[in-house]
Amino acid sequence: MAQEQERRPLIGVSTSRHRGRCSYAANALALRLAGARPKRLGADQPPEVVDELDGLLIGGGDDISARVYEGDFTLDVRIDEERDRFELAALERAVPRGLPIMGVCRGAQMLNVFFGGTLHHDLDEKLWRTNRRTVMPQLRIELVPGTKLARLIKHPRVFVNAIHHQAIDQLADNLVAAAHDEEHIIQGIEDRQRPFLIGVQWHPELLIYHSHQRNLFRALVDATRTHMREDVAPAS
Repeated sequence: MAQEQERRPLIGVSTSRHRGRCSYAANALALRLAGARPKRLGADQPPEVVDELDGLLIGGGDDISARVYEGDFTLDVRIDEERDRFELAALERAVPRGLPIMGVCRGAQMLNVFFGGTLHHDLDEKLWRTNRRTVMPQLRIELVPGTKLARLIKHPRVFVNAIHHQAIDQLADNLVAAAHDEEHIIQGIEDRQRPFLIGVQWHPELLIYHSHQRNLFRALVDATRTHMREDVAPAS
């Protein structure tokens, strides 16, 4: 048991097969700094790979196909349907196990879709004032008081980056909004019924020079350690 508790948690990070190297490298660095061992996951792997993990991070990348949530198929641009299928299958294995899960950008959207929510197909169509894409923290968001995300960020308002093309529309029944931007677009979600399941619309792995962004990765790793201890605890 002592060895199991001392082991660095193994956290899977889903990425795009061809364009995900930089995204994975940034997430991997953030997870290593937080005390975890990252493992890259892709659509070329079987969903069973999730069974060896202690935690799961659904990363950013291409848009999610509208076919997944019965949206308007004509708006699909730069999608990766193989990755969609892999991530949905990975969540089918991770959620029943109670694995700690964090979604980043596309990953937050995928969590919402997995639980039955929908997406805004195309933010450019809306011409929203705050929909400017930049890796720099120029989008101001407001955290919802009392949420796990607000406790982790520790500030009522922060500036984050915005690289997304889609966003959460109809929220899944089991999820709550934990952050919004000035246009009331959902920027953070969480499931209060599970020990650790959160999603953020921005890319915290590109903002780890801010302690409040590093807190997200620390919290994910801490949650995996707790889950590991509970997994090896003897039945009463």
